[in-house]
Amino acid sequence: MFDNFTTFNIPVEPDITIHGVHGGSGPVVLLLHGFPQTHHIWHRIADDLAQRYFVVAMDLRGYGRSSKPDGGDGHVRYGKKAMARDAVRVMDELCPRTNNNDNKSFYICAHDRGARVAHRLCVDYPARVKKAIFLDICPTLAMYTQTDFVFAKAYFHWFFLVQDAPFPEDTITANPQAWVQGFMGGRHAGLEPFTAACLAEYENNLKDFQTVHAMCEDYRASSTVDMEEAARDIEQGRHIQCPLQVFWGAHGVIEKCFDAVAEWKKVSISTVEGRALDSGHYIPEERPENIVASVFEFFV
Repeated sequence: MFDNFTTFNIPVEPDITIHGVHGGSGPVVLLLHGFPQTHHIWHRIADDLAQRYFVVAMDLRGYGRSSKPDGGDGHVRYGKKAMARDAVRVMDELCPRTNNNDNKSFYICAHDRGARVAHRLCVDYPARVKKAIFLDICPTLAMYTQTDFVFAKAYFHWFFLVQDAPFPEDTITANPQAWVQGFMGGRHAGLEPFTAACLAEYENNLKDFQTVHAMCEDYRASSTVDMEEAARDIEQGRHIQCPLQVFWGAHGVIEKCFDAVAEWKKVSISTVEGRALDSGHYIPEERPENIVASVFEFFV
């Protein structure tokens, strides 16, 4: 995987280095993964995109081979503001390497937790983002405040991972294979969308206490500091300013519980369009051809 890409490790804070890969040439596209995965989710997409774009795929802080710092007071170091800042600093370093730096602006395609980081990035750094594609999420504030039984049952991990350390961490690291098979394999498509190499990567991450702790801190931040910041954004009229496309799995929770386009329109001042795909949650690995086609059409 990523044989035609170059590995990078870029310091973004004194104690934090972000790991990832870059390759291709042309306008810049940033790819951000979700839980409990790494940049490997893009392995079926990256080579195709690199034919037209300079592609950057990074591991979020706390995930994969990126640093796992302490969460700080109130989990603030895993707030999406901090994680979005990581992405911007990575792009500060990599965008000048292209012939299309265009004031260091770029496109974003992001899945799950990565799309929550991308949402924050779009709000905090509007001049940097040309257009964005978000995969299988609605805004964090909307999802928490509209929780019902169907959502809580399907997304039980949102409420499990935010429990005090080290209960969720110990539970997951005690049997990471069961978590991969039961949690990831328990969704619409089972484990079929994942290659053996990717499953090994995801499972190895779940064996490491510090990685799992960082993932939990990500969720703890979302249920606290991220919600508070999202509420302030609404009060202060701070919205996504770039054109946005949203896609979600027709066999997943977003389809069952939310009107995704309507929810994203509430936090955007530019165009928002989207639709369900014949997929479950893991769209980049279940329907890579749909994402490649959408990027080629939309990121122009």
